[in-house]
Amino acid sequence: MTHLAKNSSVALLVLEDGTVFQGKAYGREGKTLGEAVFSTGMTGYQETLTDPSYAGQIVVQTAPHIGNTGVNAEDAESRKIWVAGYVVRDAARRPSNWRSEQSLEDHLKEQSIVGIEGIDTRALTRRLRSSGSMRAGIFSGAEAQRSEKELLDEVRSSAEMAGQNLADSVSIDSAYVIEPSDHGFEGEVRGTLVAVDLGIKSMTPVRFAERGIRVHVVPATVTLDEINAIGPDGVFFSNGPGDPATADTQVELLQSVLRQGTPFFGICFGNQLLGRALGFGTYKLKFGHRGINQPVMDRTTGKVEITAQNHGFAVDAPLTGAVTAPNAEFGKVEVSHVGLNDDVVEGLRCLDIPAFSVQYHPEAAAGPHDAAYLFDRFIDLMLSTKN
Repeated sequence: MTHLAKNSSVALLVLEDGTVFQGKAYGREGKTLGEAVFSTGMTGYQETLTDPSYAGQIVVQTAPHIGNTGVNAEDAESRKIWVAGYVVRDAARRPSNWRSEQSLEDHLKEQSIVGIEGIDTRALTRRLRSSGSMRAGIFSGAEAQRSEKELLDEVRSSAEMAGQNLADSVSIDSAYVIEPSDHGFEGEVRGTLVAVDLGIKSMTPVRFAERGIRVHVVPATVTLDEINAIGPDGVFFSNGPGDPATADTQVELLQSVLRQGTPFFGICFGNQLLGRALGFGTYKLKFGHRGINQPVMDRTTGKVEITAQNHGFAVDAPLTGAVTAPNAEFGKVEVSHVGLNDDVVEGLRCLDIPAFSVQYHPEAAAGPHDAAYLFDRFIDLMLSTKN
């Protein structure tokens, strides 16, 4: 490649197909490797950065102006930024919002996130849409002075997303409880939920607590005995990163939950694990669904909702109506929700046991509120089977 002047602000984004974009360093200088994916959200960049489902991924924002409103502690969806790297077109020179506590770039530097700004994210997104999500690396400062061949070789030798088990690495180490009274609910606790943290966003248990449910958030390594010791009225599996084909331990746990008849609700990664528990396969999408504008039809009502999504894998289940699950002990199941852009399975509903799931994020952080009814639907299911 053409030798670049030694300028610490120079940054390169290198894709595994050999495409190179040159821009400026954004965040910490250095290098990072991950799967390049794009998110179509016009707002909510802080929620995107702190979504554990993005672990191991270099996120490309399709919205051109990022950082305008800064960042604040209240809007974080987890304890840290999880993206492997960050790509934007026009980074805000300074934040302008009464809630801002820090600039986005300072926040990225503080958490050692390597990013790049000033590249044509439209051209990059079009390449990812046509070729699919692919391995990539961001190299800035001294790292950007290395030869293009050396950088490309490093990208191509990095791990692919398929086959990665990441849920355990983003989960909590110890359990905690979210009380309804801490989130505006007045009155007696309506029920108890165990939420298995596979990469949970902080707003999810809050949505249950607002509705009178005490939520025990537990690590991904939780056992059935530990769940039953809490005595929950329902079990929830959260969103999370990585390949669902690697989550054998959680699939076996879920099968045990289903066998004993405990009501179950899963979202995103949890939807994929319900699919596996029922005996269906999963597969990697070409470029995935990421953003807060994904149209989905609820086939049980015929209504269309705009949803927040972040997933690169999907369940391989038939759209033809109710079928006997491949693991026949769980009875019949149907695809309850379907993506209107590409007919991807967006939800499963068991007909003989109290369990359902969706492939998207109904907690609406920072997405739309169309899917909030799912919390009420599950609470109704929990309470209807409560002893």
